[in-house]
Amino acid sequence: MTGRSGRSVPHVLSYESLVHAVAGAAGGVTAMTVFYPLDTARLRLQVDERMKSSPTPVVLAKIIREEGLLAVYRSWFPVISSLCCSNFIYFYTFNSLKEIWVKGQPSTNSKDLVMGFISGVVNVFVTTPLWVVNTRLKLQGANLQNEDIHPTSYTGILDAITQIVRKEGIPALWSSTFPSLLLVFNPAIQFMFYEGLKRHLLRGRTELLSLEVFIIGAIAKAIATTVTYPLQTVQSLLRFGQQKKGSESRVLGSLRSVIYILSQRVKRQGFLGLYKGLEAKLLQTVLSSALMFLIYEKIASFIFQIMGAIPHVAD
Repeated sequence: MTGRSGRSVPHVLSYESLVHAVAGAAGGVTAMTVFYPLDTARLRLQVDERMKSSPTPVVLAKIIREEGLLAVYRSWFPVISSLCCSNFIYFYTFNSLKEIWVKGQPSTNSKDLVMGFISGVVNVFVTTPLWVVNTRLKLQGANLQNEDIHPTSYTGILDAITQIVRKEGIPALWSSTFPSLLLVFNPAIQFMFYEGLKRHLLRGRTELLSLEVFIIGAIAKAIATTVTYPLQTVQSLLRFGQQKKGSESRVLGSLRSVIYILSQRVKRQGFLGLYKGLEAKLLQTVLSSALMFLIYEKIASFIFQIMGAIPHVAD
């Protein structure tokens, strides 16, 4: 679909953007499912300050030994549901902006960064309640050692939303919004590097090799994750939202809350405490992102081929 046939359908409702969104969502769901246990280890290290920082295999072995094999896949469905919605919105917004702004011409790193940032902001405001709920569900029943955390008893996504609204108010569903908005630079940086490397490799070619897509996806995500990881730790703590009453860290997603959590983490665990769980996060997010981009490119290419349409994305 080229959008040059004179039809009055707005670019934002284009078939091409829908294909990219579906492919991105499918790629994200598949990749997260494969590497889900790594995300479980990462989240446990971020939230449970009393848990000793250990290599990812050691953390996973401890969880399985104490809580059972299925514990590493706890709350898989709500996480996958949230990720599916999140990726769909992000890819749809990014590719709609590309159609409107780039209009088939070669894009640039600065344009990719801006489009990624805007897509991230839209995604944050729409999907934050889902991530707040699935973070709590994922940690529910976990054997946590942090004394500031008290147990919850949610039966599912809807029950969690209902209890959070009743006990903490509607704004609690958007806790972590401030650090999440700061973290839109993560996917923005990721897409900037991915699209830039992709354009570089595609010079004089029409398609990348699967291995090339996997590698540039991994590189892009590794850079973005390392740069923004301390804020991801703050984001996880605010989403969990189970600190004792009276703790300043319960201030709803504010700058004061972010600064407080960062300073307390440094005070208790040193500067390296800001990067506790980074190994598990890099393993999970880099491998997941690389696999996601590979599946995304293959699905999008396949759909466009069978529909006889050539996307006018500037590569």
